[in-house]
Amino acid sequence: MKDAVPDAGKDDAVPDAPFDALPANLVDPPWLRKQAAPKATAGDRTGDTVVPGLEPPGDRRIVWEPEEREQWAAMRPYGGPWADGDWEREAEKVRDGSMYLPSQAGFLASAPEDLARPLLAAWEPPPVTWDFDHSLKPIVARFEEAAWDVSVRMARANPFGTGPVLLPFLGADVARLMADWLYRLKSAQKLARTWFARHGLGAVPYLVPDALGKRVGPRRNAVHALRLIEGGAIEGGVAGAARVHGEEAAKAVAALLADAPAQAGPAHERPKPPDLPRWLDTEALPRPVLRDGRRLPPGAARTLVHLWAMALRPDAFPGAHEAAEETAALCDPASLTAFAWALFEAWRGAGTPGRSAFVLPALGRFGDDETVRRLTPLIKEWPGQSGHDRAAAGLDALAAIGTDLALLHLDGIARSGRYKGLQRQAQAKLRQVAARKGLSDEQLADRLVPSFGLDATGTMTLDHGPRRFTVGFDELLRPYVIGEDGKRRKTLPKPGPDGDPSAHLRFTALKKDVRTVASLQIARLETAMVEGRTWTPAEFTAFFVRHPLMWHIARRLVWTSGGTAFRLAEDRTPADVRDDAFEVRADVRIAHPLLLGDALPAWAEVLADYEIVQPFPQLARPVFTLADGEGRDGRLARFEGLRVPYGKILGLTRTGWERGAALDGGVQRWISRRAGARHVVVELDPGIVAGYVDLHPEQRLEHVWIAPAPREYDPALPVGNGFAAVDPVLLSEILADLENLT
Repeated sequence: MKDAVPDAGKDDAVPDAPFDALPANLVDPPWLRKQAAPKATAGDRTGDTVVPGLEPPGDRRIVWEPEEREQWAAMRPYGGPWADGDWEREAEKVRDGSMYLPSQAGFLASAPEDLARPLLAAWEPPPVTWDFDHSLKPIVARFEEAAWDVSVRMARANPFGTGPVLLPFLGADVARLMADWLYRLKSAQKLARTWFARHGLGAVPYLVPDALGKRVGPRRNAVHALRLIEGGAIEGGVAGAARVHGEEAAKAVAALLADAPAQAGPAHERPKPPDLPRWLDTEALPRPVLRDGRRLPPGAARTLVHLWAMALRPDAFPGAHEAAEETAALCDPASLTAFAWALFEAWRGAGTPGRSAFVLPALGRFGDDETVRRLTPLIKEWPGQSGHDRAAAGLDALAAIGTDLALLHLDGIARSGRYKGLQRQAQAKLRQVAARKGLSDEQLADRLVPSFGLDATGTMTLDHGPRRFTVGFDELLRPYVIGEDGKRRKTLPKPGPDGDPSAHLRFTALKKDVRTVASLQIARLETAMVEGRTWTPAEFTAFFVRHPLMWHIARRLVWTSGGTAFRLAEDRTPADVRDDAFEVRADVRIAHPLLLGDALPAWAEVLADYEIVQPFPQLARPVFTLADGEGRDGRLARFEGLRVPYGKILGLTRTGWERGAALDGGVQRWISRRAGARHVVVELDPGIVAGYVDLHPEQRLEHVWIAPAPREYDPALPVGNGFAAVDPVLLSEILADLENLT
């Protein structure tokens, strides 16, 4: 990345700023000052801010993340398999404790519910110090609140290894437990923080009675947890959530948080600031420049990086974030972008060593669209270089940059990432962004398509020194350039001696960005057609008809509204199959050929007459249906027993199928695709070995069935009406995928 401002580390003509022009925390870092002894915390002054008689809510709730319950239910339990005649005999082994403890859990997760539920109610396994969350998760997914007490008891015995099973639990005992772990246990800090980040203000009512009570330990823990929640919520959010206990409690909590100390930790001692790594030589980087043109003096840039590192732990280093932001406000933004990228490149040059967690957050805070273009390819490569954690931090950086282009690239990784773990993390990150904006994932994706500064006609004008050029795009989103002479060119001429090179650089970046947009949006719209997504007439107009880029894709498709198919004519007005004007009044969806029926040949003729090339197979898409009576038993027997090369199985992931959980030996025994509220599951034999996908070149399709959740085939599992409830369009696509295997 080229520096947008003079490189202060290389140009001695750039003067240094005097110390009195800099923030105090940059000139005199807090960690070098002699500190006064910390005062007692509000939680230690047991007589202050007490509101007697408060009780936490008595309810218990299991709060699932999207698809979390299904994932837990699909986890392979220990023990078994048990045959039909074994259940009662094996249940006696659970009752008398003679069965191996993990197998007891596996039995409860698998046995018929009328037998398992009373067993669970009486189950009192001894607390164990080994990790037991894997055994408990399928039980929690199956029985939810009925598994509460045993889960809490087992988690107390091993917070680090078994505690993760409590993440969806929201109740007074779990909130108090998490507050204790947050304050007291270093090994459970991450887990507790994850729990409070997940439940947020929902946890507040359960903590308030302790925070305003007289008992020192619970009070201290609750205050510490409330401060953590307040830091991640809107200002005053905790006090507002405390109002369920009355106005007096809400005011007391607000006063208590305002009075709570900045320090954190059992002894309220100020932690030692993190050491900066040896590879970091800030004087070799382009020092940031103040807005008045003067650069930071020697040493100040290193102090700034130190503040960035400390700001990652605001509970331990209060004020570091504010001090860093105070400095950033005085600096030229472009110089901070250049400094952050140079810092990143120095880190890469050193081999991306650990203990450098401040590097990617700095890119997230100060990066721009050029940062996004350079960083995204690296994020995609890192998981294959044993760098999944780096890639995950890179996703955080893209989300923090937050421009339309950054979110667009994040969306691209979420939709078509090569590494499924990273893809799921990108999806979760986008869900967080969408939730903040009050949108669904797909509604956010509609709004992420940038216009790149194009006007309503889909063109822009570039000043090329003494000449001016108009840039536009054809129906395939290929750029073209028209000069003042009216001639159409494929690319922008290189600038002459008196030309402005910035126009050429802008055109090059525009081509690259539009190419990325085109591939992402075409794939997104094909998925929308398959899944039957709809847009309101207003959304359709805003995101397709009037959008300077998306309209080029939209006009090459056939749409439906209120049962009538239409296309967008050259003047962007809707037209039916007879080319008569059509008014869009109902919700709009992309027409699958199954929905066009007898009109399909006529629409194919219309597009052929206008020489319209579709962005993906739509009208020529093959259509499949079930034979009469097929699938009523929940199985597709015609595909069972087939032997298929493993590569074809892996290829299904390109159309929305997901490989199953890695079981014993890392073997993935099934691949599945969501079908409404259910999943179509293909059970594989011998299965795909994660990390060694070519170990078994051929896979047998053992069972093809529909199930409530992805898992191994179970003939006893009810399937209702089988495939009858699956949307015909989606079913056609699933059958097409299975036909392609053969």
